[in-house]
Amino acid sequence: MSQTIELPRTQGPGSGLGGEWRVIVRNDDHNTFDHVAAMLARFIPGVGLQQGYAIADRIHSAGLALVWSGHLERAELYWEQLRDVGLTMAPLEQG
Repeated sequence: MSQTIELPRTQGPGSGLGGEWRVIVRNDDHNTFDHVAAMLARFIPGVGLQQGYAIADRIHSAGLALVWSGHLERAELYWEQLRDVGLTMAPLEQG
């Protein structure tokens, strides 16, 4: 006989807008390190140019990198801003 165990709810119904949404940039063959680093520094809060270069290196080495996570509305904003300047974006995912 199997038993169903219900885990406690950590968020209320309809709470899909909260939680951690991930903004992920993918590697591509048309953006330069300079452009990726500058755009990350321009649009992602708390990311300076030096950190932008470190993230660009991660994107290049691993094929992608998580550049920001947080609430959906901000994630959508950063995702769109980076996409609009030509970065190759993975779909938003909830973490």
